[in-house]
Amino acid sequence: MVPLILLTLVLLWQFVLVGYTFTLAGNAADEAARAGAVDDDCAAAATADLPAAWSSAASVECGTSGGLVHATVTLRVPVLFPGSVAFPFDVTGEAAHVSEAPR
Repeated sequence: MVPLILLTLVLLWQFVLVGYTFTLAGNAADEAARAGAVDDDCAAAATADLPAAWSSAASVECGTSGGLVHATVTLRVPVLFPGSVAFPFDVTGEAAHVSEAPR
């Protein structure tokens, strides 16, 4: 019974890491879009609050179209321990804000 309980705990922990990565990606994209909206460095804003295990492989893309600043942040999901091996799939967070930069 102990191995089954341990396996269940490991799987639950992994699901927590996946959910946390989705939360981090969404928040980082929102921070990047906000920074881009006022002409700040959106890539720096996206990675500023990310833990080191996630920020090292983070991919940030920012662009402006139609008066909106769009930001996309892509993060890797760690396997069991942040900073170790990552799954071969990415988690993406996207956000947009109205550009407040002077024209």
